Parts: sequence; C-alpha cells; structure tokens
Amino acid sequence: MAVTFSNLHTEAGLKSVNEHLSGKTYISGDQLTKDDIKVYGAVLEQPSSDLYPNASKWYQTVSAKLASSFPGKAVGVKVGGAAPAEAAPAKPAADDDDDDDIDLFGEETEEEKKAAEAREATKATTKKKESGKSSVLMDVKPWDDETDMKKLEEAVRGVEMEGLFWGASKLVPVGYGIKKLQIMLTIIDDLVSVDTLIEERLTEEPINEYVQSCDIVAFNKI
Repeated sequence: MAVTFSNLHTEAGLKSVNEHLSGKTYISGDQLTKDDIKVYGAVLEQPSSDLYPNASKWYQTVSAKLASSFPGKAVGVKVGGAAPAEAAPAKPAADDDDDDDIDLFGEETEEEKKAAEAREATKATTKKKESGKSSVLMDVKPWDDETDMKKLEEAVRGVEMEGLFWGASKLVPVGYGIKKLQIMLTIIDDLVSVDTLIEERLTEEPINEYVQSCDIVAFNKI
C-alpha cells in the first residue's frame, strides 16, 4: 500500500515524515520505491538535520541514490535513461455479443454496419482510456549561473501536450553558483514519449535559450 503525506512544505508535514522514518532507511522499508521518489519530489529542500534528523538523513540517501543512477534497485524505475521492460499488452477479451445482430444467411444491412462501427469505436475509446501512465523525475540544466531560473521553469511548464501533466519542482544546487531545475511530470504512455519531449520541445527554440540539457533521473510506471 502506498504511503502518502500532505503539506510537505510545512513544519507539520515534515514532522510527519520525520516521525514515519524513525528507525527506517526509506519510506516503505529498506529499499527505494516510488513512495520515496514522490515524497522527495514534493519536499522543496533538504530538511533541517537539527529539527528533522530522520527526514534529513533520508533526503541525503535518496539524493545519492538518484545521482549515482543505480541499476535495478527499484522495481519499475528507470534511472539515468535506462527504460524498464515494457509490460506485454493485455489481450482484449472476446466480445461474445459482436455478432448477435448479424444475419449470417443474408446481406448486412446499413443498420448492422452502423452498429458494428459503433462497437469498434467503443472498443477503441475503452482501450485509449486504459492506457498506462508513468511518473517521471527530470533534471533540467541551465547554460550558466546567469540563466534566469524563473523564466526557465516558466518555459518548461509552458510546454503543453495531450497526456502531459507537470508536477512539483525545486531548484537543486549543482556548484559554482549554478542550480538545476528538478521537476516531476506524469505522462500517458501511449500519448507522450519523454525522449521526444526532450529532443523536440525542451531543447529546441525558443526554450533552448534557457535550457542546456535535460536528464531523466527516474521513470516509474503508475
């Protein structure tokens, strides 16, 4: 069962995380899971080690794990661009009623043709609704320390695509006064390719005025 927290930008929210992590390395036990990634993405910065020692230690541990792009530790997670194995598509159940209204010994009428087309359209719509979703954690890197990070984030969030939903974000220090934007997004797998999003939208004009490069830190099937 997924672990959830609320108001992680407040003292009460951080306190609840800190208490939950007492005696634990990760949110759901001794392994990094999607619960850790979701909470990590919602916490704006590393919690105070004096006020929230458990949460602060956990934050450092998760940061190190993601930064090292470890392979195979979290089930269903893609780290550093390594895609998880695609699940085999479910075989649609046979529709026993498809031919109920068809006269097998006569010609198909216009009404029967329209009914068949309606059934096919319903099947296609149902299949589209059942399309899987994925949660992605992405690093967006600026050109230098003079890049306006507020405008960078506005440009990134300004990208709109069917099946793309932007989530929580925060600025993470890189060094030499440079910060990168770390942002969560949710995608509908059949509608959005993260690689295409990066190559054709986030690193092309006019956004490349602010964005130097993008990296997929974690990819988790929902």
